[in-house]
Amino acid sequence: MPRHLASPPRIAIIGFGAFGQLIARHLRDHVPLCICDPQVRANDLPQVPLAAAARCQVVVLAVPLSQLEGVLRGIAPHLRPGALVADTCSVKVRPAELMRQILPAHCDLLACHPLFGPQSAATGLAGHRVAWCPLRGRGHLRAAALLRRMGLRLLPTTPEHHDREMAVVQGLTHLIARGLAGLGPLPDRLATASFRHLARAVGMVQADSPELLRTILAENPYAEPVRKQFLAAADLAARQAG
Repeated sequence: MPRHLASPPRIAIIGFGAFGQLIARHLRDHVPLCICDPQVRANDLPQVPLAAAARCQVVVLAVPLSQLEGVLRGIAPHLRPGALVADTCSVKVRPAELMRQILPAHCDLLACHPLFGPQSAATGLAGHRVAWCPLRGRGHLRAAALLRRMGLRLLPTTPEHHDREMAVVQGLTHLIARGLAGLGPLPDRLATASFRHLARAVGMVQADSPELLRTILAENPYAEPVRKQFLAAADLAARQAG
């Protein structure tokens, strides 16, 4: 059952999967938090319904892209003037479009993509990077100051530029890693340093959910042409090798 809150927390995290839990673990010592996720039954942070989460000063959306539109429609009527809403999806063009279309003009909007996950940030956030796409208002400035104090590096960009780069950075990394994983156990005893880097990439993405893989490969508008270009180049290299 949701706990009664004497005063509204400053930040609500909607979605308490692996990434929502990572955010909460590192933010809880800095700001008052609450969480909203109907699947969560036991947790020591205050749990609130969606409408209560939407009334916080900052609303962080840590949900898959497939759920984002429904969550946005659920919080829209309850957002306070000046509230900051931030998504954390792995693509940015579509979330930015949805937030601009659905959320009221009186709230500030931020599209961001933490360039790390539970595995890569297992020992802490310092030095990790976040793609930072302010969409509306100035609420993102206070959020940026907090994250910088926590040791994070913010990389200003646009949703379009982000997705163009991620089509290569994430799209091809996951494609190659999944292809290698499909070969079965990878050789280790005679592995070179370069192959060990590839094997490490395979290990880092194997735990990613099918939902995340679909977002990276299918929901990025620039991923398909990059993928086709890469596969054509690989095919040409194979034919040239005889």
